[in-house]
Amino acid sequence: MKTIKGPGIFLAQFAGDKPPFNSLRSIVEWAASLGYKGVQIPTWDKRLFDLDRAADSHDYCDEVMGICAELGVQVTDLSTHLQGQLVAVHPAYDKSFDGFAPQQVHGDPAARQRWAVDQMMKAARVSQRMRLTSHVTFPGALAWPYAYPWPQRPAGLIEEAFDELARRWRPILDAFDAAGVDVCYEIHPGEDIFDGTTFEMFLERVGNHQRCMINYDPSHFVLQCLDYVGFIDVYHERIGAFHVKDAEFNPSPKQGVYSGYAPWVERAGRFRSLGDGQVDFAAIFSKLAGYDYDNWAVLEWECALKHPEVGAAEGAPFIARHIIPVTEHAFDDFAASGMDKTANRKMLGL
Repeated sequence: MKTIKGPGIFLAQFAGDKPPFNSLRSIVEWAASLGYKGVQIPTWDKRLFDLDRAADSHDYCDEVMGICAELGVQVTDLSTHLQGQLVAVHPAYDKSFDGFAPQQVHGDPAARQRWAVDQMMKAARVSQRMRLTSHVTFPGALAWPYAYPWPQRPAGLIEEAFDELARRWRPILDAFDAAGVDVCYEIHPGEDIFDGTTFEMFLERVGNHQRCMINYDPSHFVLQCLDYVGFIDVYHERIGAFHVKDAEFNPSPKQGVYSGYAPWVERAGRFRSLGDGQVDFAAIFSKLAGYDYDNWAVLEWECALKHPEVGAAEGAPFIARHIIPVTEHAFDDFAASGMDKTANRKMLGL
């Protein structure tokens, strides 16, 4: 059996213009001071990391790894959530998602997609240079506007969307395969892959690609009323990354899953800091340990109420407390009888 690595922290939600959140060295030093042993680095925020520079410079990659090592922290993986989102965008969201891309491709969906694919290819090369084995991202969405079947969806619409999604991602998956890195998709409402069924639809279309993996985040399943513990039983072989994020779902006479367009603090379903929500992390960590998940447990902080720095400070000991140092032998080995096959057959009357 293997022990989960951690605690790690996703830096995206903490990056800012003021110290210690405005440079890689200072934010990693801050994370280390809280007890984090790993950092997941967003690749779109040049205050922390320059993906284009990393793709051109081995020295820069070594510098990033060296800074983290000097501070006693490892890089868990790189994240391309924003770039991955832009691999596939329904036209209804063009204006909204332009902000994820450089100014020069705004208003040009084809150019924006080419930029996003190039970013993903660079992330594969850079992950290899940094000796990483997993990568976290979003898959994007073409079918999401049609998630609820009203008006009735025309036959073949969803299938066509997933065929196209797979066509766009297959070359990227092949590039990550050549780099020896898993692509761990965050299963998330707003993406075409938002639950187990949709993941299977995508996985089938990319030929059960060995690098097509899952970034497991139970918070998104709580908000969909999905069995997030049973999900591990079904998909544990495809779970390659783990976002430790809490959530709660409190339906009322006025709100259910869709939450009436309310702001986050007023929604029936909302994200919370670790320990403040409803996720059964003891069950999750036990399941993952039982299935030999040995990658990182990474805090992704998103809370409608608590201050982020408080959530981060509480997150490291919370994760550390839940990681199970796995045993090397069975608890009842002391009572082993030392019997052999011959004795066993005699006991069975054979």
